[in-house]
Amino acid sequence: MTVLEQPCTIIEFDQFRSRPENKNRLLELIDGEIVEKMPTEQHGVIALNIGSELRAYAKRYNTGRAGVEVRHRSAQDDRNSRLPDVSFRNTTHGPIVEQGSVVGMPDLAVEIKSPSDTITEMRETALYYLANGSRLVWLVYPHLRLIEVCRTNADIDILDEDQILSGHDVLPGFELAVADVFADAFPE
Repeated sequence: MTVLEQPCTIIEFDQFRSRPENKNRLLELIDGEIVEKMPTEQHGVIALNIGSELRAYAKRYNTGRAGVEVRHRSAQDDRNSRLPDVSFRNTTHGPIVEQGSVVGMPDLAVEIKSPSDTITEMRETALYYLANGSRLVWLVYPHLRLIEVCRTNADIDILDEDQILSGHDVLPGFELAVADVFADAFPE
């Protein structure tokens, strides 16, 4: 949901976010436009399913950090401050950021489609992450029970519930059944 349509910079966005009435809102800056994320319970379940597997992988191999709704921005772009639903960042990028945005995109960005998102918007988001440093993006479509896997210089792979999600060279050895991504996310 668009909150403020007039274009603004990251500095103006951070000032807007720091207002008392905005402290508990999930806000992103997308191409200069302030957008509020409105996750559902289903969205949260799917994010937890993916995030918990990424965290287990990170702990097992001591290779990175998984996060949910971690703010990322590119040093060269003052019109975007993104909140991937789930992200993974290799520890080679340095220590954990305790305040403000992570400067740089995550190695893996995961976006879960909300009812108000379009497929075009989802794919544009993936292209943004890849163009700004992410190496792998998973676009999750709950209503279709599909995941699109987007990589730099590679075709998009579309996986259904009978297939296995791979971490490719970003998360070597990581595998997750697509069916497990959607576990407990639908009425029985």
